[in-house]
Amino acid sequence: MKRILVLISGNGSNLQAILDACQEGRVAGEVVAVVSNKGEAYGLTRARAAGCATEVLEAAGFADRAEYDAALGDLVEGYRPDLIVMAGFMRILSPAFIARFHGRMLNIHPSLLPKFQGLHTHRRAIEAGESEHGASVHFVTEELDGGPVVLQARVPIFEGDTEAEVAARVQVQEHAIYPLVVSWFCMGRLVMMQDKALMDGEPLGPAGYADE
Repeated sequence: MKRILVLISGNGSNLQAILDACQEGRVAGEVVAVVSNKGEAYGLTRARAAGCATEVLEAAGFADRAEYDAALGDLVEGYRPDLIVMAGFMRILSPAFIARFHGRMLNIHPSLLPKFQGLHTHRRAIEAGESEHGASVHFVTEELDGGPVVLQARVPIFEGDTEAEVAARVQVQEHAIYPLVVSWFCMGRLVMMQDKALMDGEPLGPAGYADE
């Protein structure tokens, strides 16, 4: 069983999807700890309800990002994780932190990467007149939202859609694809080598598994 540590900042709905998948035996791993940079994050309540260890490490009191990330890295390392899952962790991690856990970090981003890196993706997709949108699970590298994509899910954008409607549609897909990718990693099917995602030993295309 692989040891999974999840980083959160808020509600933790993707965390819940992963917790459920572990409990149901769909992931050959267990969430050993959930770490948040915000003490009020509801995801901590979800973690405690599932019997997971929880930690809060807020940025206040640290001189800079490097100091915070060094402390966060020490905290994470103490749980000996095989995989670190970012599930709505709203901090940009330093290159030193990412290098420390290279190849062991996954993130989910609410867009069809490389489109709409950064924030406010749903609004930007609507304003750009896109007919489809989605979510991407990717390995974390030093480039923000730029690591190799593992799996994407697509949803339509209909005329007159609000940002909230698109966000809800995307989130349903996030809850499906994130646990699946975590399961692939825990099974040993998914790895990152030389900044490329490999599935069953074969490099994945720009849109990840099942790339058209």
